[in-house]
Amino acid sequence: MTTIPAARRRRNTLLGWSFLLPNFIGFALLTMVPVVLLFYYAFTSWDMFGGSEWTGLDNFQQMVRDASFRTALGNTLYYTVFHIPLTLLAALGLALLLNKRLRGVAFFRTVAFFPYITSIVAVAQVWNMLFSPGYGPINAVLRAVGVDNPPGWTTSADWSMPAVIVVGTWREMGYFMLIFLAGLQTVPGELYEAARVDGANAWQRLRAVTLPCLRPTTFFVIVMLTINSFKVFDLILVMTNGGPGQSTLVLAQYIYRKGFEENQFGYASAVSVVLFGICFLVTVVQFLVNRRREA
Repeated sequence: MTTIPAARRRRNTLLGWSFLLPNFIGFALLTMVPVVLLFYYAFTSWDMFGGSEWTGLDNFQQMVRDASFRTALGNTLYYTVFHIPLTLLAALGLALLLNKRLRGVAFFRTVAFFPYITSIVAVAQVWNMLFSPGYGPINAVLRAVGVDNPPGWTTSADWSMPAVIVVGTWREMGYFMLIFLAGLQTVPGELYEAARVDGANAWQRLRAVTLPCLRPTTFFVIVMLTINSFKVFDLILVMTNGGPGQSTLVLAQYIYRKGFEENQFGYASAVSVVLFGICFLVTVVQFLVNRRREA
């Protein structure tokens, strides 16, 4: 057995660390240190212009009494509850449709993915024009089919969040479609052949073969969708800015308002900790449920 000289081992070790250290340093400076400071500032009163004053649980007690925080939390849950299943089903449906050897399938895959990489400002402006109550083509179609009073969409407190959910689903389904497509490539063709021999139709093959084989991919997609839904910010900021009133105000935008518009960085940090805790708790529950299903 050949023994590697000590000098070469040290050189290989240093070479390996030379590749790893820049990433570790960047992670520590740009992620770990800010997160640690976030947890500290959550228990302080700090407006960025002076020193921070330790206030203990005052920020969290204020949160309990804050009606705007409760509204933002409710809107975030509203968006999450509808956005996750709609995006999941749309992405899976697109993946199943485009997982075939058809002429031009690469073009349609690109078209489906394109909204995800399009500027969020452009996306929001175009959809705002489409949703325009008086001149938008969506309401024009609804009037043409007999709807006398179509929704006000982004100008209505009742319909603004559904409009945002529609746009969010349309924008993200192409990205998760690609993930499902990658998962579909791993399904053994022999399983489909065996199911056909047993007389299974397309729906039965989907339930008995495709969906079980896609369970790891589906779990990953659900976790990512959950995190993305809880931290949604840019789409709502550009599309509705939290309005009308507070009908689309979500936690991420509420944190932005308290921190960068009202300079209440201590309180904004406390809300960020709560948002982090919710995401962490939901993700842990999803992991436990998935592990129990696989057992």
